[in-house]
Amino acid sequence: MEFFILLKAIILGIVEGLTEFAPVSSTGHQILVDDMWLHSAQVLGSKESANTFKIVIQLGSILAAAWIFRHRFVDMLSFKAERSERRLKLSHIIIGLLPAGIAGLLFDDFIDEHLFSVPTVLVGLALGAILMIVADIYAKKVQHPQTVDSITYRQAFIIGLVQILALWPGFSRSGSTISAGVLTKLDHKAASDFTFMMAVPIMAAASAKSLISNYQYIHADQTWFYILGFIFAFIFGILSIKLFLDLINRVKLIPFAIYRLVLVAIIAVLYFGFGIGKGI
Repeated sequence: MEFFILLKAIILGIVEGLTEFAPVSSTGHQILVDDMWLHSAQVLGSKESANTFKIVIQLGSILAAAWIFRHRFVDMLSFKAERSERRLKLSHIIIGLLPAGIAGLLFDDFIDEHLFSVPTVLVGLALGAILMIVADIYAKKVQHPQTVDSITYRQAFIIGLVQILALWPGFSRSGSTISAGVLTKLDHKAASDFTFMMAVPIMAAASAKSLISNYQYIHADQTWFYILGFIFAFIFGILSIKLFLDLINRVKLIPFAIYRLVLVAIIAVLYFGFGIGKGI
């Protein structure tokens, strides 16, 4: 494949890796960048092939999170945590996964058919930003926020319920769940840790389901397009997770919310004012 075609795969992989775990919506950014500028559907031959590519590179980001938290997962799978009353357990993760997992199974086809567009992403970005601002304002009133090992089943379930909002493209899984964690009196780092660990199984399951349904859209002559996107999503996923976890307790959520609102304003002008991305 030509270099400039492969460069599109690299760019989309970088966008996926940088945004998957930041509270800015990776799906929203993929739709905006691809639909408005890169047009991978034209490169890969169909919209279905382009969507399958996005599933593949998302697996790169999932692998990055699994690598970062590998020691935590090994600890939970060995059931050491289950013997401790004050420790994050595998059962917390499972309880947090159930609401969005069930909702995703029920509404997956509807979401794919009706919500993957620039206008719906802009709505999700704006509403998610408002939730993040509310969470940060509330956090200032909490005197002793909890660590991730102090999380209760009630908190895990509430975070899981709010994660349903992330089924709307643009809302952001990490943005909604970190906000929910903060609103249940976790500190920002604890909410982020729980969000990222909870994301690994639910994203892996959702991506595997989508990949099984759409594997026929992967063609041998496009192999390097998929490989490069996956590799760059993995590399930049690791970098972004480490950077985010170092920063989150200092910068909180409002800077990301402001970024989302500014992005909404810019994209709205380009899309509705100049027609960029329409008809793709």
